[in-house]
Amino acid sequence: MYTLEIVIKSISLKNLRPKLPAIMKDIQSKMDRFIVTKRGVPVAVMMSPNDYESLVETLKILSNRSFLDRIKASQKDHDKHRTKSLDQLEKELKVV
Repeated sequence: MYTLEIVIKSISLKNLRPKLPAIMKDIQSKMDRFIVTKRGVPVAVMMSPNDYESLVETLKILSNRSFLDRIKASQKDHDKHRTKSLDQLEKELKVV
């Protein structure tokens, strides 16, 4: 199975204010994510719009039972080496 490490940084509202321009730059350029806290309690999440849209799309896919079943079946096929290379598929489809 594939794993992707996602780092989410935490910053207090008090510390966010003076660092906001730099944090916004990091969100845009590095895809950083931040949990904003107020008195130690999480109150907001900051991430890029593209990151947010991707997350919402993933939730839509995972909430669709048919899609989820197909993903699980594909993963089983992959784990059992029941897959084809791109070259094999092109030959079968006679793609030039």
